[in-house]
Amino acid sequence: MPLNLVEEIKICEVGPRDGLQNEKRILTTEEKLVLIEGVVQAGFSVIEVGSFMSPKAVPQMANTDEVFQNLKRKEGVEYRALVANLKGVERAAACGCKKVKLNVSASKAHNLANLNRTPAETVEGFYGCMDAARSVGIEVSGSISMAFGSPWDREIPLSDVKEIVDAYLAVGVTEISLSDASGQAYPTQVYQICTDMAKSYPQVAWWLHFHNTRGLGIANIMAGMQAGFTRYDSAFAGVGGCPFVPGAAGNVATEDVVHMCDEIGIKTGVDLDQAMKVSRQLVQLLNHGTDSYLLRAGKSSDLISELPTGQLRNQTLK
Repeated sequence: MPLNLVEEIKICEVGPRDGLQNEKRILTTEEKLVLIEGVVQAGFSVIEVGSFMSPKAVPQMANTDEVFQNLKRKEGVEYRALVANLKGVERAAACGCKKVKLNVSASKAHNLANLNRTPAETVEGFYGCMDAARSVGIEVSGSISMAFGSPWDREIPLSDVKEIVDAYLAVGVTEISLSDASGQAYPTQVYQICTDMAKSYPQVAWWLHFHNTRGLGIANIMAGMQAGFTRYDSAFAGVGGCPFVPGAAGNVATEDVVHMCDEIGIKTGVDLDQAMKVSRQLVQLLNHGTDSYLLRAGKSSDLISELPTGQLRNQTLK
């Protein structure tokens, strides 16, 4: 049965932020800059550099300001960061960040754990953040964590997610990411929700953000593509995980996503070999293995095409 997929997708490399925020080893500013430069060389046009959170809450992101100040920016590449509040917007402005992403969880329990606010309180803060960002020329996008389910709530009513979308639109945010931070999404659900959202909000530029906690990250991306979605987050080497979600595993691995797209003829604009090089550099820095299938098994095109002589002889004798 032929798949009704899109012809091209855009991938945001979120490894420098979502990938590193849960790591025990905190990378230096220089180490992050080297990785980000490698990501740029691989052809990514959107990179999530870090987050402007409390250094006490997320010490892995404490040097995000320095990273932005020392970036070698390439024309046409969007360097963005996650913010939680007005102070985050102010920090972004001070270090030259031109794109920020707000976040609210569709789960009341998760939003309290992540931002220490209810979803309603977070939405109220959007107005101040938007005004501050606009006044200094910073673009703003939004994300909705737990859009597909939560460890505390199980499935989230779609009406709850739509209320947050409406709140974003009310303050002028039209670029929105649906995030599966807990790794509970499954393909049929993804297809149904994405189809509904695309129909209900045609004015929104949608992103999808999947974690591979239960091995369904790639399948969920396929479901999103069948629904016509063309923007996806992924992290080099499949690192990451939300610090506030029990048992959270990493993001879907960038190289796995690019490899899949290469195999089925979907354009990404990303050089797979260079992306794998960056992921291997990261693994060396972290000094531990990751859940990247491609780093473990290699590209399909690199497999040996001939059986060893002994096996060929055995096949002949059968």
